[in-house]
Amino acid sequence: MMLLRRLRPLLLLLVCAMLMGAPGAWAAEPLRIGSKRFTESYILAEVLAQTVRADEPSAEVEVRQGLGNTAIVHAALKAGSIDVYPEYLGTIEREILGHASTGAPLEQLQTELRPLGLAIGVPLGFNNGYALAMRSAQARELGLTTLSQLKAHAALKLGLSNEFLGRADGWPGLSKRYALPQTPTGLDHGLAYRALADDQIDITDVYTTDAQIAALDLTVLADDGHFFPRYDAVLLYRIDLPQRHPQAWAALQTLRGRIDETAMIAMNAQAEVKRQPFDAIAREFLAARGQSGASLASSSSAAGHASASAGTARSGLWSRLTGPDLGRLTLQHLALVLGAVALATLVGVPLAVALHPWPRWREALLAVCALLQTVPSLAMLALLIWAMNRIGPVPALVALTLYALLPVLRNCTVGLSEVSEGLTTAARALGLTRGQVLRSVQLPLALPVMLAGLRTATSLSVGTATMAAFIGAGGYGERIVTGLALNDQTLLLAGALPAAALALLFEGAFGLMAWGLARRRGA
Repeated sequence: MMLLRRLRPLLLLLVCAMLMGAPGAWAAEPLRIGSKRFTESYILAEVLAQTVRADEPSAEVEVRQGLGNTAIVHAALKAGSIDVYPEYLGTIEREILGHASTGAPLEQLQTELRPLGLAIGVPLGFNNGYALAMRSAQARELGLTTLSQLKAHAALKLGLSNEFLGRADGWPGLSKRYALPQTPTGLDHGLAYRALADDQIDITDVYTTDAQIAALDLTVLADDGHFFPRYDAVLLYRIDLPQRHPQAWAALQTLRGRIDETAMIAMNAQAEVKRQPFDAIAREFLAARGQSGASLASSSSAAGHASASAGTARSGLWSRLTGPDLGRLTLQHLALVLGAVALATLVGVPLAVALHPWPRWREALLAVCALLQTVPSLAMLALLIWAMNRIGPVPALVALTLYALLPVLRNCTVGLSEVSEGLTTAARALGLTRGQVLRSVQLPLALPVMLAGLRTATSLSVGTATMAAFIGAGGYGERIVTGLALNDQTLLLAGALPAAALALLFEGAFGLMAWGLARRRGA
């Protein structure tokens, strides 16, 4: 069809973008290291990656940073999208294995994890527990030192991270243990400290190794009811990892017991207070503990995805915008956007054409597509991860395609409906078949309206594609996700501005195409 022929350059660009956006796709299987979406996890993932590269400079190591909360990263590990990530024993017991209490022997945990294809290894040497904290001045004013005292202060505003609100070892269990009357508000953990400093909330959940506790002069309320378990940092890995990557696994063993709480707090402070990039923090930590400086320097050139997002010089917006990861992120974002729009076109146009003679079926399909638009993007991604048992570009591409389908389908339907019945009747009277009428009359006349649908779908996809970074699909969203974790507005802008510029470029391209069509018609 004419429309698909006009899309041929876009499809070719899509193929090139996907191939260039995944330079290791045809290489040997790399070691994939994941992380959750908070500062400490970003840093530890870089420590793991650089430890492996220092021991084996030629090793293929892929760091998939900021994948989301425990459920998403755990799902990625089970599906084989990652091989290992830093986790905490308390989280493994309560969230992954569903224990009502903690403190089970390590052998029992290993036995329960084995049917899942997972195992625990390499205790890193520090405990990072949950706690609630508030401004020290307010704590002194109210005389608050323990969690049990909060029961008498129902008016206090609690702003808690979304994961903490849903975890069994978070707010549900904590509020029940202490009979707390407050109704908390959910917000991103990286934004909670700013809200606390600006007096927008009174209390938030913290990790006990957070550098912001000292930087903002916060008081950690004592867990006098002994609700929170220990959260000793370990590696949670796929059970076949030692066999598939024996040298890398041997290198990771050298981290056993080497990171104490003081060192972890200091590394968190370098990221959150001094705004140092994650890869530089990891490199400095390992160099101080006897790793080969030369090996570490050579490994920095192959730093993982999100470390590059956070790894540019932090002196100004321009240096962050034009960081070394810009080309890779642009190709990934283009692949997602062009892939989604192309797939929506390949599906939507034939459906609109096929259902055009049957208005009831056509309206039912449009209603279903409109219903899909009401599903929040993060919920859609979570559902697709569950359904497809994987993370990364594939579920992200499916989600974006579903969102792009409505404007493509609707505009194609409207465009075909606006073609005069008299023209189609006249064409048939001249002996043209139904297919010839469609190709020579209906589609050419409907093309401007259909092009407007593609324009809308592309603009929507550019913005929605930033959410794909939450499941490791890359794109400009990597910078945005990392900026949220660090409460770094400059890094947020370094991700948002290229996305806005890309949307404007697409708008300009579609504007030129529409102008060309109008000029050809007027000629």
